[in-house]
Amino acid sequence: MRGRHADAYSMYKRGTRDYINAYDKEQVRSLNGVSKEIGNPSWKRSFLYILVASLASLLYGYHLGVINETLQSISNDLHFNGNTMAEGLVVSICLGGGFLGSTFSGLIVDRVGFRRAFQLCALPMIIGSSMSATAKNLWGMLLGRLFVGTGMGLGPTLAALYVTEVSPAYVRGTYGSFTQIATSLGLMSSLLIGFPAKETEGWWRICFWVSAVPAALLALFMQFSPESPHWLFKKGRAADAEAAFEKLLGGPYVKGAMAELLKSERGGEAETVKLSELLFGHHRKVVFIGSTLFALQQLSGINAVFFFSSTVFKSAGVSSQSANICVGIANFLGSFAALLLMDKLGRKVLLIGSFSGMVVAMGLQAASASSLVSSSNEVYLSVGGMLLFVLAFSVGAGPVPSLLLSEMFPGRIRAKAMSVCLASHWSC
Repeated sequence: MRGRHADAYSMYKRGTRDYINAYDKEQVRSLNGVSKEIGNPSWKRSFLYILVASLASLLYGYHLGVINETLQSISNDLHFNGNTMAEGLVVSICLGGGFLGSTFSGLIVDRVGFRRAFQLCALPMIIGSSMSATAKNLWGMLLGRLFVGTGMGLGPTLAALYVTEVSPAYVRGTYGSFTQIATSLGLMSSLLIGFPAKETEGWWRICFWVSAVPAALLALFMQFSPESPHWLFKKGRAADAEAAFEKLLGGPYVKGAMAELLKSERGGEAETVKLSELLFGHHRKVVFIGSTLFALQQLSGINAVFFFSSTVFKSAGVSSQSANICVGIANFLGSFAALLLMDKLGRKVLLIGSFSGMVVAMGLQAASASSLVSSSNEVYLSVGGMLLFVLAFSVGAGPVPSLLLSEMFPGRIRAKAMSVCLASHWSC
């Protein structure tokens, strides 16, 4: 089967090289003129499929925050209350699973395609959520969280790549922001659903059961979503790639989209890219930039806010419910601002502005702890600094790296290069 696909790919590449070379400069200008006449394809055709893919990001955000309000109840019911090592493991073991998932995400999507990869992402989330919801002891909870983490590692990579490869170029930045909005909605949902956990016995189990629903919907709806035309073309399935473009963009845009795809793949190689090529070959610089960008994103300390905001605000005399609502709203507002600004200001401007805003926020946090600030103003500076930090992060540092890198990497290395970069994300 693999041999037939390789042969088909080789034949198609030979044919398409001749096809492209047949166009002289005048013909290319003519094709561009036609493209200008018919305008941009409708964003509505691909919108629903972007929403389906964003369910993976919603699940990522939900499981990122679900432990925030429920950790105390979990530790009481599973008899490890006061054991800070056990509590830390419950929080962090999903990050270990995320590292495993992201490491193999490129291999998985190159092998089975996006639709099946999304379904494989949903499966451990369903299994892990069920195991966590029915856990009788610490080890059952840890195993469930590890399974969930594996799906969390797959989800962000798949969502970023899928958005890049199926959305029209003129709304790609806006659609890329949808994944961050979905993450913030998932985070807010987990905090809101978790509010009764401290008063209602066993409510934390409901919080984990709830997350199995969007995971099941992701697996179901992906069955009816189109495959990435780029992946289909790489596998030598040109006719299927054209059908996917027609579904995503509309009939009049298929020829232009295929011409662009053919030109981008011209000179590409059918062989599978090796890890050594990414780390030591001529792609090493862009992979290093991507890994550094994700490392800086995580080393900013944003996870401390999402995982332990209740504890931090409690020490400042603010109720955990009010704190979590404020964090969720700040995250959502920043994500919505990114949606509006991504294609207008560009990725670089948002990144610089985002990290600059986080510097200012940390300055407010440091000032609140100094002797120059009165105790009455200390709370306002501390809480305000944390909320500004979340807002600034969600405008740029949160959504931009995944979208930017998925656009920068050539199609042949895109999936595996993203998995390498996201491995540094999970490590940090």
